[in-house]
Amino acid sequence: MANNALTFSTPECTNRLSATEDALFVLGGRWTIRVMIAILGGHTRFNDLQRTLTGISAKVLSNELKKLEENHLIKRTVFADEIPVLIVYQATEYSRSLKDIITALSAWGSNHKKQITTNY
Repeated sequence: MANNALTFSTPECTNRLSATEDALFVLGGRWTIRVMIAILGGHTRFNDLQRTLTGISAKVLSNELKKLEENHLIKRTVFADEIPVLIVYQATEYSRSLKDIITALSAWGSNHKKQITTNY
């Protein structure tokens, strides 16, 4: 076995599996990370998000936004005094903890694409 191989004791492995399952429960949906990237990128209105995320239905986007709000990753603000009513979705300070994860995932995806396209 290589010296740099990841090895975990049974309790550590169990803890990592459990923590990873928790993270994937929140972030593992097809659209979840994409919605977060769009919001973190400054898209704050529903229609703007839907235009940015090509292929997402209004129902799915609505469900994703509710899920992200329930998990304290976004804040929904309603400006009822505006006509029409203005609803804005903003990243919370807590959601900024995803920045390194999203950056690493993006870098891995870019490298993976190069790997599979250059070896064939």
